[in-house]
Amino acid sequence: MPSEGRGRVLSIQSHVSFGYVGGKAAVFPLQCLGYDVDVINTVNLSNHTGYGRWGGTRATAAELDGIFESMEQNGLLLPDRLLTGYIPGAEALSAVMSVAKKLRERNPDLLYLLDPVMGDSGKLYVAPDVVPIYRTALQYATIITPNWFEVEVLTDVKIVDMPSLRRAIQILHDECRVPNVVISSIPLRDWLRDALPSHMQPPPSDLDHLVCICSSVPERGEGTPHPSAVHAQHIPCLPGYFSGVGDLFSALVLAHYAPAAPTPHPDVAPSPLASAVSQALTKTHAILALTHTFATTLPEEERLPTDEEADAREPDRRIRRMRGRELRLIQGQDIIRGEEPVDCRRMEPWVDFWS
Repeated sequence: MPSEGRGRVLSIQSHVSFGYVGGKAAVFPLQCLGYDVDVINTVNLSNHTGYGRWGGTRATAAELDGIFESMEQNGLLLPDRLLTGYIPGAEALSAVMSVAKKLRERNPDLLYLLDPVMGDSGKLYVAPDVVPIYRTALQYATIITPNWFEVEVLTDVKIVDMPSLRRAIQILHDECRVPNVVISSIPLRDWLRDALPSHMQPPPSDLDHLVCICSSVPERGEGTPHPSAVHAQHIPCLPGYFSGVGDLFSALVLAHYAPAAPTPHPDVAPSPLASAVSQALTKTHAILALTHTFATTLPEEERLPTDEEADAREPDRRIRRMRGRELRLIQGQDIIRGEEPVDCRRMEPWVDFWS
């Protein structure tokens, strides 16, 4: 029977018992927004690896195939939307991508958000042999949400200036055949600040900023004309280390993406992708701000600054800090539902991006 809610999402990503990363950061927000969510865990861990100590298991390709096969036999593999996140090994990733391909062929209108979770800050935290599989799989995605480093890995383009940024996005659209690209975060270096339209530049301050960029073309497949529609927005960085932010953001983008519906407020976001990313960016930053505010109320020993040497000498120091920075999703559920007013992080048209 069809869902009576907004639709059905198949979520394939990591799971932790404690805290909010991977599926724990994505499933509850999707449910808050009215989606039925079917969950398949690629790893089952006690907590995220930033704690320094963790235990658990990784799902093998055979185990994942067994779940997919049983769901198929029972007529339960019928999502309207597909979300994939952290998948650590090549064999497991191949199994997941085979299902994504099958679902795409069965339903050309499937909305598939692929978050190619591979690394950050210049470092891979998955096996290198997953990279070519992701490159092949991009063609099945409706939306991808890599960070700047993952864009570099996928395109083999080092992003150091506007020509390299344009080239990377063009490769994702033209060669990888992705219609909707969201670079979830890229540091606001001087070259990027100078390139942003003046009204989109943050005011001078001591805060570091990230920029979210989205680019959409109207049709999937080869031969899609350029230029794409590009939108951007800057976000101030909050102090401290937070995990699960990208998982929450990706889930919110998928939840709010409505390709067939007209944009309800054309002055806010003129494209379906920009509208979805505006909602996701606004809510994600509000949840982060809520989490940061909570962290500042903790006892001093639970909000110590990051210090790798001190953490190595006293592992519990890191654990106390990480525990206080778990995303406040339950406490922020009114934000997720849109029932609590927050400052809008609107994605602005970057009209001359391709100039």
